[in-house]
Amino acid sequence: MIQAKAYAAQTPTSDLQPWNLQRREVGDHDVQFDIRYCGVCHSDLHQIRNDWFPGIFPMVPGHEIVGKVTKVGPLVRKYKVGDTVGVGCLVDSCRVCDECKEGLEQYCTNGHSQTYNGLEQDHKTPTYGGYSNTIVVHEDFVLKVSDKLDLPAVAPLLCAGITTYSPLRHWKVGKGHKLGVVGLGGLGHMAVKFGAAFGAEVTVLSTSAGKEADAKKLGAHKFVVTKDEKQLKSVKGYFDFIIDTVSAEHDMNVYLGLLRTDGVMICVGVPSKPAPIAPFSVIVGRKSFAGSSIGGLPETQEMLDFCAEHNIVSDIEIIAMKDIMPSYDRMLKGDVKYRFVIDMATL
Repeated sequence: MIQAKAYAAQTPTSDLQPWNLQRREVGDHDVQFDIRYCGVCHSDLHQIRNDWFPGIFPMVPGHEIVGKVTKVGPLVRKYKVGDTVGVGCLVDSCRVCDECKEGLEQYCTNGHSQTYNGLEQDHKTPTYGGYSNTIVVHEDFVLKVSDKLDLPAVAPLLCAGITTYSPLRHWKVGKGHKLGVVGLGGLGHMAVKFGAAFGAEVTVLSTSAGKEADAKKLGAHKFVVTKDEKQLKSVKGYFDFIIDTVSAEHDMNVYLGLLRTDGVMICVGVPSKPAPIAPFSVIVGRKSFAGSSIGGLPETQEMLDFCAEHNIVSDIEIIAMKDIMPSYDRMLKGDVKYRFVIDMATL
């Protein structure tokens, strides 16, 4: 077994602390890489606190992982030592269901293996994530990262990036569409960048008037303060699509009222508690309330290639591993522009 260092939560009520773990030896089709940077996702905090479902402890979070290959198995053909690579939210899936065959591993009907707080395909071995110095993953779930991009700023693309890229591509959002983005955090700022890059007119819908300058700097064409009734009324029935990135509790019916007839509201943020949706919010105007997860492996690679071509990365603040708990507190307050990334050299 390979000895690894990490930060882990031992229980749902404990802070992250140093912890040693064992990774499996590199198999025939495995890639091992040193983790250089790991993004901090809001779901990391949700999961170590059991906000969504009972977790597997000790838990090593982190699913926005980038680094350099240090070893490959004898049958690996996609990668070599020294390559720049990444791993997102998945490290395996059943490979045989219809979804997996279509490159939709995120919807694997037999249960995919999450990068952390999950089980390998043997359904017994826990997975441990990127708050660690090294990781071993099957080559099919490793992604190529262009050396043209700033490596730490690439890390959040593996979750925040693909979580917004995938639905915008699925619903073919682009030129001629009016797109509303609810929230300007880790997910929201990437939705703005991708929406603008795809040619849509992008409006940020935010409770914070002070974010307008940043929104427009990121590529938004318009900005609406949702606490201002006059501004909110001005965009009633206006949008073809709204992507809701907010993970705090909020009234989704308000935003459904901003859709035009046949408009679609796409939920990608996950509040801790269920949100009530009034039937008339969708009946009137034949509107759709939809959800989307991350993308599969082919689409995630497509996203990384698109970002390399168009020079798109996340806006980040680099932190030391020891500062993870204070960073969680700041994340809850929205005090980050727009994603924390851990420099794993500080582990």
